[in-house]
Amino acid sequence: MPENEAPTRSERNQIKKQHPILKIVLLVVSIIVFLLCIFSYKLYTDLGDTISGMHATIGQESQKIQQKKPFSVLLLGTDTGADGRKYHGNSDTIIVATVNPTKQRVKLVSIPRDTLAELVGSQPQKMLKINAAYNYGGTKMAAASVRQLLNVPIDYYMTINMGALKTIVNDIGGVDVNIPFSFTSVWTGGQKFKKGEHHLNGSQALAYSRMRHEDPRGDYGRQLRQQQVIQAILKKATRPQMLLQYQKVSRDLQKHVRTDLTFRDFKTLLFHYRHSAGNIKSDQLQGQDAWIDGGSYQIATTKELNRVSNNIRHELGLAKQTVDNAEVYQNENNPYFDGTNNQTFYISRNFND
Repeated sequence: MPENEAPTRSERNQIKKQHPILKIVLLVVSIIVFLLCIFSYKLYTDLGDTISGMHATIGQESQKIQQKKPFSVLLLGTDTGADGRKYHGNSDTIIVATVNPTKQRVKLVSIPRDTLAELVGSQPQKMLKINAAYNYGGTKMAAASVRQLLNVPIDYYMTINMGALKTIVNDIGGVDVNIPFSFTSVWTGGQKFKKGEHHLNGSQALAYSRMRHEDPRGDYGRQLRQQQVIQAILKKATRPQMLLQYQKVSRDLQKHVRTDLTFRDFKTLLFHYRHSAGNIKSDQLQGQDAWIDGGSYQIATTKELNRVSNNIRHELGLAKQTVDNAEVYQNENNPYFDGTNNQTFYISRNFND
């Protein structure tokens, strides 16, 4: 049609015929946008309610996340809630996670539950297995004991009971893991696990992450499997389709998880740290077998304490330091202990003198 020439009657009728279709399309788009806004708002408010329900402080709250700096989180898996247990329990899973936004990576460092450690804040002062710190003094004592054992800051914490692992894995539709060897789980009454890639439901994931005696690596093998399940949960939980399950997951998180991370912290993590979750590395504090007062322990050598300490400090952007604590003192007072044949390790009772 030439410029500035008025449309003909047939052209005007054609335009009028298209208008109802255009109006319907615009109406549908408007409804979709409106519903998405409602869903986004509800998701936002529900997430805030969920985190408020999980929030519990154990002291002064860190500002590392708000400052967008590297930070550490103590992850504690307690045995409350598994097998019908109701008592306070020990923390049989102890992991120091570091998150570095500059390097865009997460590092998980497992601490064996039988590691000899000072229970910081206990009266009278005790040296026992580090998993007992949670039983004696809750998260606060567990965090203080790990902090002193490794000479590293613990900026935040998160506890989850073992009974919740089964529920949360079911909430997200199971997890995919690569099982390193075939075994039969005595804990689940003879359930068989075959080597290779498998999709596990909640019960299977719990059995897989808790099994110890069937693993030739013992508790160290279990630590690696626990890290593996954690990574599988993170991978599955960050998929967009998991938004449809958020109400179910939120309900169970409020029930089973406690943390001093705030809603504001989680928002900052989402926008400034999210790329770190795609790069997860693993490490373990290695110990040596020992007998103390008739009980089986793991003794971390001074060399090993310094190795793990400085690796964590490096991830946090901190300078190297030499560990100097009660564990180092005990190592110095057992000069002939080399960890072979389950030797006896002697505790000097004046370790704080």
